Amino acid sequence: MLQSQKILNSSPQILPPTPSPKIHPLVQNFPTSRSLPSLKQTCNLSRRELTLCGNSSLLLLWGSLVLEPFNLSRARADELPNADKNEQEQNCANKDPTKRVFLDISIDGKSAGRIVIGLYGDSAPAGAARFSSLVSGTAGIGYRRKEFIKIMPNYVQHGGVRSYGVDAELARRSGSNLEIERLMEEWKANNERCPGTKNLAGTVGIIVRDPSKPPPKIKLVARQGKLEIDQEEVGKDPNGTEFVIATKDSPELDASSLVVGRVLEGMEVAEKIGQVKTVQENTGSPYFRVAKLIGDKRAVVAERGFNRPYSKVLVTNCGLME
Repeated sequence: MLQSQKILNSSPQILPPTPSPKIHPLVQNFPTSRSLPSLKQTCNLSRRELTLCGNSSLLLLWGSLVLEPFNLSRARADELPNADKNEQEQNCANKDPTKRVFLDISIDGKSAGRIVIGLYGDSAPAGAARFSSLVSGTAGIGYRRKEFIKIMPNYVQHGGVRSYGVDAELARRSGSNLEIERLMEEWKANNERCPGTKNLAGTVGIIVRDPSKPPPKIKLVARQGKLEIDQEEVGKDPNGTEFVIATKDSPELDASSLVVGRVLEGMEVAEKIGQVKTVQENTGSPYFRVAKLIGDKRAVVAERGFNRPYSKVLVTNCGLME
């Protein structure tokens, strides 16, 4: 009995299980040292490759610092042309007239009013001188008793003086020169100097060229028993006396018109001319298109009659104003 009691006393006492400490959920998800990848697994670059990458990053940083002043200077250089362009457009739009002329207009014999025009003697000296001489009559010929021949939605066009017949004879006797070389040079210079639309509402321009004129017609001609290739001109070039008054902005006139002034008074008279009924154009007809394409003279004659006013719009009197 005693021995069994000793054995029972020497046996280890069975203790109740101790509760395990509570672990935060974030700590549970944290990887242990065994789960962490080794440095060899994460970095597969050699020492030489690491050195090259470091040098490349330093070169990129140094290059960005060196090129920054050039980028700033380029941005400033881009800003300067824009400022010059805006200033140039303002100078082209804000022109001061150096001379004033007037045109008295009648429609079917009834007075429609007077148009006062200011001429740009500084920016278009040749064009202003030509218009002034035709208004005053010092060229031996002038706009007096001459008609408006075309009325378009954006402008009205005066027929000017003829380069043949009585007008040409009077111009020859007075020694006037109706050549348009100087006007063409001035037109080209103004187009280069002033970008954008030149024929704005209220401007007055002289027709110096016809962009719609067809190319010369090539034909075979027999001369002294031989066939030769000859070119026949279809239509005529303007003589630099026709002028237009823009009732609205007319960018389509920039290819043919040299702006010589603007309307100072009587813009309502020009708008009244623009309301006169005209001959309807028939440019959409297939017959007209074919005739125009092959250079048929009948198409050129028919085109001259398009947009012509039914009423007689006349310059009854014109001259210079002091």
